[in-house]
Amino acid sequence: MAGSEARSGSFHRAIALIFGLQFLAVAIIATMGAYDVAPLPAVIALIVIVCALGWLAARRYWQPVIALARTLDRWDEQAPDLDALHADRFLRRADADLMALARGLHGFASRIADYNQRERNFTRDASHELRSPLTVIKMSTDMLDDETGLSDFGHRSVRRIKRASREMEALVEALLILAREADQGVNEEDFVINDVLRIELDEARELLRGRPITLRLEEPARFALHGSSRVFSVLCWQLIRNACQQTEEGTVIITVLPGEVSVANRVSAGAAISAVDRHGFELAIARRISERFAWPLELQTRSAGEHVARIRFSRPLPAR
Repeated sequence: MAGSEARSGSFHRAIALIFGLQFLAVAIIATMGAYDVAPLPAVIALIVIVCALGWLAARRYWQPVIALARTLDRWDEQAPDLDALHADRFLRRADADLMALARGLHGFASRIADYNQRERNFTRDASHELRSPLTVIKMSTDMLDDETGLSDFGHRSVRRIKRASREMEALVEALLILAREADQGVNEEDFVINDVLRIELDEARELLRGRPITLRLEEPARFALHGSSRVFSVLCWQLIRNACQQTEEGTVIITVLPGEVSVANRVSAGAAISAVDRHGFELAIARRISERFAWPLELQTRSAGEHVARIRFSRPLPAR
């Protein structure tokens, strides 16, 4: 193998030898010029030639480093060429330290490629295998809810199943978004956040039927974003769900301000205030989504058990 012929530290020894010989040659030439053994033009020409030869020799030993740097500069994570990092691709007399670096990068790149393949397999399989039964559950509960002979207890049970399936669907969607590398699989578009919030609130009201919680949308501002409306709706649903978890009875207020959206729970007068701050799994997911898409999330706790979650957007667009 190429790495077996290389010795550790050979690059440093070669450079030291080159510059040592260059220094010795320049010293001899300078001495010859000082004692008038050679004329000044010849001395200058010899020094230039010696320096050029030293530079060419040093560049020859530096060539494997240049080749490795160019390989990494052309590296494409989506279509990695693992053979380009194989040690046999470099010069046979390259330094052993450089060959060890190339082998380490080759192993690291192989693991990254395997990880990307597992990621694609997981998101593809999970998207199909988890969404399909959820779709069946939703269709079945819709059919059961239309049954005229179903008792009140049966209708309440169907609504609970629908709420749980909707929450599971949002959770699966959020986890799949976070499982994808960067923004792969996310469709970007220009969307008005007010319109997305209205749709999300209509679904949330249906799922909260029977609970003493009111959802209210306040719109002092109206703006749009460039990104994924689905990601935005998942993030808002997680925050709304967390606010409902914090509220036994009261109002959850979603407010649209210039460049930001806030979700706050307001406990009804006389309602019991829980002393436990029950931030759940949905808030952890919301944090990760906000970090992934650079939508900063701020949390604030006020008096009377009111919790406020605020999302800020650095590049809001005018709504059309």
